[in-house]
Amino acid sequence: MNRLCYPFLLLPCLSLAQAVHASSLIVVEDRGGVSALPYYQDLNPEPTAQSISALNIGVRGSGAFPVRSTQLTPGQEKSRVINAPGLQPLFLVGDDELSKTWLSQRREQLQQLQAVGIVINVASAERFAEVQRWAGTLQIVPAPADDLAQRLGIRHYPLLITATTLQQ
Repeated sequence: MNRLCYPFLLLPCLSLAQAVHASSLIVVEDRGGVSALPYYQDLNPEPTAQSISALNIGVRGSGAFPVRSTQLTPGQEKSRVINAPGLQPLFLVGDDELSKTWLSQRREQLQQLQAVGIVINVASAERFAEVQRWAGTLQIVPAPADDLAQRLGIRHYPLLITATTLQQ
């Protein structure tokens, strides 16, 4: 038999195997193909004049305020080692004097780490704008962090979270 014929014999077999595999897939949930873009528009890293003038800031847009994390309060948190490979450095702050002082003392370190800030307790867009001034060029977003607090077993902020440590 001619060796050039063998690849042509394999193609129908491969096609059949793919068809059987595709028919065995199970659809867990179908939301109708609605775009998720509205959920991500406020995460645009490039602020526009419109978003600044309308104070359309934060993870959930201008309706994000007040942001409250009921399980976290300003205070001292014990530093400890964690194991979260691949975690981008992030920090938790609020609209309070302790966070303001902590940010001013740690701003350079946070910039070097390229840490992203989560403002977990802030009453309004105006107060968030003030916290942004404290943060300087650091990227921050308003968002509650009760789930994060539970997962990491933390009760207080300000706090720096890296792939290997929790520290104030």
